Amino acid sequence: MKLVRYGAAGKEKPGVIDADGKIRDLSKVVKDIDSEMLASGGLAKIKKANLKKLKAVSGKPRLGACVGNIGTFYSSG
Repeated sequence: MKLVRYGAAGKEKPGVIDADGKIRDLSKVVKDIDSEMLASGGLAKIKKANLKKLKAVSGKPRLGACVGNIGTFYSSG
């Protein structure tokens, strides 16, 4: 499962890339992809969702940070 956040900077929506490479809108499943969603069982909700029934996002939207509302993020190279 490939989760994404897409849309204008600061107004990103949650999405998932389906088996065909299309972005599907997760807004009806979770509010955002952030620490609150991850801590409250949001991944289980996403896994249960029928991705083919979610609205496909048209065009080539801007992709934002993969997880929102993160103060400091550390990563190794």
